[in-house]
Amino acid sequence: MTFRHFWMTFRLILPADHLTIKCNFTGSRNISDRLPLLFDKRFGGGNMKKKKTLAAIEPYLWLLPSILIMTIFILFPIFEVFRTSLSEVSKAGLIKGFCGFDNFAKVLKGSTFKMVLKNTLVWTVAVVVISTVFGFILALVLNNKFRFRKAVRAIVVFPWATSLIIQAGVWKFIIDKDYGSLNTLLMKLGLISSPVNWTPTPGAYFAWEIFVGIFVTVPFVTFCVLSGLQSIDNSYYEAATVDGANYWQKLFKITIPLVKSSLTVSTVLNIIYVFNSFPIIWTITKGDPASRTDTLVTYLYKLAFYKGKSGEAATVSVIGFLILCICASVYMVVSLRKEEED
Repeated sequence: MTFRHFWMTFRLILPADHLTIKCNFTGSRNISDRLPLLFDKRFGGGNMKKKKTLAAIEPYLWLLPSILIMTIFILFPIFEVFRTSLSEVSKAGLIKGFCGFDNFAKVLKGSTFKMVLKNTLVWTVAVVVISTVFGFILALVLNNKFRFRKAVRAIVVFPWATSLIIQAGVWKFIIDKDYGSLNTLLMKLGLISSPVNWTPTPGAYFAWEIFVGIFVTVPFVTFCVLSGLQSIDNSYYEAATVDGANYWQKLFKITIPLVKSSLTVSTVLNIIYVFNSFPIIWTITKGDPASRTDTLVTYLYKLAFYKGKSGEAATVSVIGFLILCICASVYMVVSLRKEEED
């Protein structure tokens, strides 16, 4: 039964208290649409409050497992590393007591740490910058339509999908002086008459490690940028062509600004990934000779498991963690400023 305007008196008599409810319905076209609201307000108020409370805390209930996992596997280990760095630790790994910043003083005063820190910065900057440049260029190429494009993409992603230890071991075999495949190939082609020592100095070894780092990192940057390129509307380029823009004007005025966010994300993730990279350097040189090719990660591994200096190893870990925190903070500040400007 429907009405446009009506006045209704509804009497509900309960056995307990003979309650009378008088309701005014105005403007409803269907009485059945209004009656549930009446009973919800009179008899279901408590349930409604419970539902609202549950709805308010439901997001936190879904987040609770993630918070517990982060606390157990991330926050607690970080706390333990900081605690160990401020403690005197035996060679067996047992904490004897609080020692303040003694471990920091020992690490920072040593000449080895300064060399290792320099190696880490050179390694990170060289790999990230060069891999970003080559990855961007390769992404531009793969964004074009050409024959066997899918096959080329599969080949490009292969280094990223392969274990770093395997790749580092393969490259170590390739450049070996006595039985390396590079010398064998060049001798068969008649380009050299005797085996060449491709790593005569620690610096040469470190350069090869940087090359391997670039080789395995380029695919990551390539596909990060490629995803950004494929999201650009082609109408921008068509409009630029109509206005007489050339390739380089399109690149710097359209492409780079629109993929800047993808480049930024890939660069930040790349810095973290390369900074903490362990397998390449450990597989090729183990940081030798005399820590000349060590980075912070391989150096703290030696301190902890070769020399039994867990306190100093934890200190090196804390320093590396703080460096990454500074990089992440800079990224966040710059991103927030750009959002405010936009």
